[in-house]
Amino acid sequence: MGVGEIKPWKAGDGPVSVYLNRKISWRITRTILKYRIPLTPNKMSVISFLTGVLAAPFYVLHMPIIGGILAQLSSILDGVDGELARALNMCTRSGAFFDTVLDRFVDFLIVVGLTYFTAQIYPNPTLVYVLGFLVVTGTYLCSYVHIAFRAYCSKEIPRFTKIPHIASRDIRLFVVFLGSILGLYLETLIVLAAITYTHTLLRFVDLFYRFRRVELQGGEELT
Repeated sequence: MGVGEIKPWKAGDGPVSVYLNRKISWRITRTILKYRIPLTPNKMSVISFLTGVLAAPFYVLHMPIIGGILAQLSSILDGVDGELARALNMCTRSGAFFDTVLDRFVDFLIVVGLTYFTAQIYPNPTLVYVLGFLVVTGTYLCSYVHIAFRAYCSKEIPRFTKIPHIASRDIRLFVVFLGSILGLYLETLIVLAAITYTHTLLRFVDLFYRFRRVELQGGEELT
């Protein structure tokens, strides 16, 4: 399959990935393929991971703009590993697992860094740390609902629910990027907490009732 025949996006991509990130990551991927740069999907996962990890200390050093830019760059680079895997026919479950776990480390560190920085400049640090806690737990609950559903149902979530993914990783990191650039640090934490918990609750309720209805109707086997 030629490079031009490969679709850079995948099912489940969020709007930021579709309309922004993929347009950049696919150019990076095509450059890697064109010049035969010796980068494997797992190596790209590590590069994306290190870029995201590097964002956290910049918040601690009170350099949030750089932190936000690195967070968004990490999000863009996170698409390259999957594109390479599809282009080189190197898609593996172990690679997907590796990438997913590294992403969760990055998510945690970026939120912790942003929360720490905001607490230093906001007059009510207790409120900031509560918001940071909600963002961290909301982020992991978003992932857990997906993982728990996949453990019991073989269907793809986008085909099984009408609830859009309003808190996908591309959206969350883009919110961090915008908030860091615009100086809206507390507002960023509020938005992240709101969208992650709203998404988790809406999808949990919707998926449960749809799942239950299919079971009661004696529909096709789900697992």
